[in-house]
Amino acid sequence: MTKDENSRDHIQSLERGFAVLLAFDAERPNPTLAELASATGLSRPAVRRILLTLQRLGYVHGEGGRWSLTPRVLSIGQHYSASHALIEIAQPHLVRLAERTSESASLAALDGTDVVYIARVPVRRIMSINVSIGTRVPAHATSMGRVLLAWAPDSVVADVVGKDRLPAYTRHTITDPGELRRGLAQIRQSGYSIVAEELEDGLLSVAAPVRDRAGTVVAALASSTSSGRATVEQLRSQVAPLVVRTAEQISADYGHPAAVGKATSAVHTPRDGFF
Repeated sequence: MTKDENSRDHIQSLERGFAVLLAFDAERPNPTLAELASATGLSRPAVRRILLTLQRLGYVHGEGGRWSLTPRVLSIGQHYSASHALIEIAQPHLVRLAERTSESASLAALDGTDVVYIARVPVRRIMSINVSIGTRVPAHATSMGRVLLAWAPDSVVADVVGKDRLPAYTRHTITDPGELRRGLAQIRQSGYSIVAEELEDGLLSVAAPVRDRAGTVVAALASSTSSGRATVEQLRSQVAPLVVRTAEQISADYGHPAAVGKATSAVHTPRDGFF
């Protein structure tokens, strides 16, 4: 598609509408029109028209000069879940994984340079950030993100890794692009990823790939815990085989012909140094 065709097919008003919706967040739960204009870079008249349109459609509510989202916004996410069979297929497996590990189990997909939670069974709150469906976390500092990057196209990896140092979230975060790329190669060999305290102090997680009928990695399954409850070695020896096996079971139910039950033999101990 040419640049002219891209421009012709681009609906700017729709883009601006989503920009306004996405400007509502934890820091701006009830923003004023001026605050939304500042956050989006749009003019106040443009934001006002968008808000009135969204209000007419039932997605926002205005009172006393401030605006808030309505519960109808949640239906957008429900439509995503309803149109993706993977989430429905994965849910019972997530429940069983959480029951067996007594830890939270999550399913996530890659969106740009972030990982987005698309299904989750929480057991206890181990992260200071509020993790729920739709939560975004940086791909390079999470086990799920690294699994997704390990099998992603080179162009996608380049967008995330780049050439400059990556953002550090703790003193353990891998920020060197070369080191991260070497870690991704090890993940492809081992079949899973373990990340320790790179996104948040005390947070440990192990993730494995979920594949579709064609064998393409479309999601990552993860089990998360805290450094007070487990060690990296315990995750590697006890939890990783279970996560890999569960991911293969989800993949099989989703149409991937890989044999279920061989997950444990497929798990190899990775070299130290990339957690």
